[in-house]
Amino acid sequence: MSLAKNVEFLRRLPKLNGFAGYGIGARHRVRSPLVETTAFGTNPGALRMFSFVPGSVPHRPALVVVLHGCGQTAAGYDLGAGWSTMAKRYGFALLMPEQQPSNNAAGCFNWFNPEDAARDRGEACSIRQMIARMVADHGINRRRVYVTGLSAGGAMTSVMLATYPEVFAAGAVIAGLPFGVADNMREALRGMMQSAPRQATELGDAVRNASSHKGPWPKVSVWHGSADRTVNPGNADEIVKQWLDVHHLPPTPMSEGTVDGYPRQIWWNTDGETVVESYTITNMAHGTPLGTADNGQRIGTEGAFLIEAGISSSYHIAHFFGLTQRVQQPQPASPSAKLIPSVSPVSTPVPDLAKVLWPLTTLDHRAKAPPKPQPQPKKAARPKSRRAIDVGAIIARALTAAGLMK
Repeated sequence: MSLAKNVEFLRRLPKLNGFAGYGIGARHRVRSPLVETTAFGTNPGALRMFSFVPGSVPHRPALVVVLHGCGQTAAGYDLGAGWSTMAKRYGFALLMPEQQPSNNAAGCFNWFNPEDAARDRGEACSIRQMIARMVADHGINRRRVYVTGLSAGGAMTSVMLATYPEVFAAGAVIAGLPFGVADNMREALRGMMQSAPRQATELGDAVRNASSHKGPWPKVSVWHGSADRTVNPGNADEIVKQWLDVHHLPPTPMSEGTVDGYPRQIWWNTDGETVVESYTITNMAHGTPLGTADNGQRIGTEGAFLIEAGISSSYHIAHFFGLTQRVQQPQPASPSAKLIPSVSPVSTPVPDLAKVLWPLTTLDHRAKAPPKPQPQPKKAARPKSRRAIDVGAIIARALTAAGLMK
């Protein structure tokens, strides 16, 4: 592809029909719960910082960093993908960096620019500084920081996972590219359109050489539409290949199945934990797949590169991050509410009932049984038999010991 065609492509990018709705033109039309923070460090990448923290979050909440695609804004992508909706429901903090047109005319993160895609430099450093500000301001659990993004934001997610692997527990790349496959705009466009296969060790070395980190490595979830004509779907295979090599896992999936009708491949570590997964959204073009959560709740709103597909990538990514089990739904007070002691399912430790029950099943219950008439002495004493176990009494005692019954 000639340089002239590259320039023409970038010149037309913000004007393409696909970018109408939640792109640059919608910057002032989207109502959003996101709040901007202007002071978060030296900001060498000159990015804008937007965040959302629900009114009620658990102690030391998790943080999800979400990176928008080209032509989009933080508020527009949040509205479309539904991340602030899930942050309120599941009780985690949200960070959404935003690119500025002065950095990239198409509003893309500069994932292909060595000055922005290296540790402690440019845009990657700015995002890292935003995370540090969130940790300081909101007491974020440093072990529960995650990152995801679409398209250029997905490629920038690859950058963040590679350059700051110690910061992230997991990441999810939607319609993005692997780390280290482009050092300039020409290579970036070629990679988007062709996705030339590379050796697994070459891809893995790119991640290993991006920092001095020696592990453990972040978990990775990869999403891509099979009909994507903007970013070649082969890039999903390359991302998977890259992180399988980093995790020292075989290329053959350990499990394959379908989720909401779409193929999913899984790889797990020696502890049985899923560390790499891949979703192929058949017949879907370039964008973030939308659908519903497990409770049938709609997640996100259709728009440019936000595609109704019958599967919510945002929900399944949050589930992959381990966030969907921490539901913080306020319940309306009832007349009998004051009679019921409040029990926090998150902060209150629940004892292992098996450990409580087992000793009770081996107790000699004769001591607590009501006295019985003593038999007359016999010449030959018989062995005394144990009473049958009163299962109901055991369960009641176990629940009392666990603090769940008085």
